[in-house]
Amino acid sequence: TSGADIVNDISGGNLDSNMFETVSKYKVPYIMMHMRGNPENMMSKTNYDNITKDVSRYFSENIDKAKSFGINDIIIDPGFGFSKTTKQNYELFNNLEFFKEFQRPIIIGVSRKSMIYKTLNTSPEKALNGSSVLHTISLLKGVNILRTHDVKEALECVKIVSQLNC
Repeated sequence: TSGADIVNDISGGNLDSNMFETVSKYKVPYIMMHMRGNPENMMSKTNYDNITKDVSRYFSENIDKAKSFGINDIIIDPGFGFSKTTKQNYELFNNLEFFKEFQRPIIIGVSRKSMIYKTLNTSPEKALNGSSVLHTISLLKGVNILRTHDVKEALECVKIVSQLNC
């Protein structure tokens, strides 16, 4: 039978009521991303009291829910660009190390995103340097996995950071 090797869920189980049951059935790693709403309306849902605390609460609640289904191999993704303004993305990025408290691998996807190219007043195609900067900083803050468009350059960031004693 066909199945999955990993499930990447942009909604943390909120868009598919069978998500946790399905992930549990296949016993595969589960990437739980933070997002409010759905891709069509998420940018109208950027009102947070405290972005870091609100995202942390989301993970706390959803990790507990996933664990109740027997899902233990959970990777968390703060969801840069999903229901967050540019300012909120950077505030969340500044607090990335806070998410290590969950003792779960952290994955980020910032490669060529608007938080970079809008800040640099350029285009996604010309945002590689900004992506590499944020990849490097995220690794220094404890991120475990980089989701990227530019694999070679991201691997170079990993290689360089692995030589540091920070």
